[in-house]
Amino acid sequence: MPGALLTPRPMPERRTPVVLGGAVVALALPIFLLAGWDVQGWALGALLWAASQCVGLLLARVGIGEPTLRGSGIAAFGMMGRGIALVLVLLAVAVVDPSLALAGALVYAAAYSTELVASLALYFSGSPRR
Repeated sequence: MPGALLTPRPMPERRTPVVLGGAVVALALPIFLLAGWDVQGWALGALLWAASQCVGLLLARVGIGEPTLRGSGIAAFGMMGRGIALVLVLLAVAVVDPSLALAGALVYAAAYSTELVASLALYFSGSPRR
């Protein structure tokens, strides 16, 4: 079992997980409207998720072509910076309006979790490299 988890596989296409994450963000809007929750919380989460996707796209462009040590370092630093920026924005919003920050964080977390699960499923369903 550990060998199956540690066997490298080709990187799957990112389009499907991103579309599924976007669908979660889109489906969260009617939930917010029907529940009578503040739509600004949904908008904050949607904006954070979209900004995170834009930064991820920019980082993916750095790694085009043959993987290099420089490209992987930039991508790793960018991914870490993306998470730190997200937390800083949510903390700043939480100081002003905690319920708004919570709603935004929940929308973002739902979309990110969906994207992560889809990415892992696609990765582990691929055939291992030989």
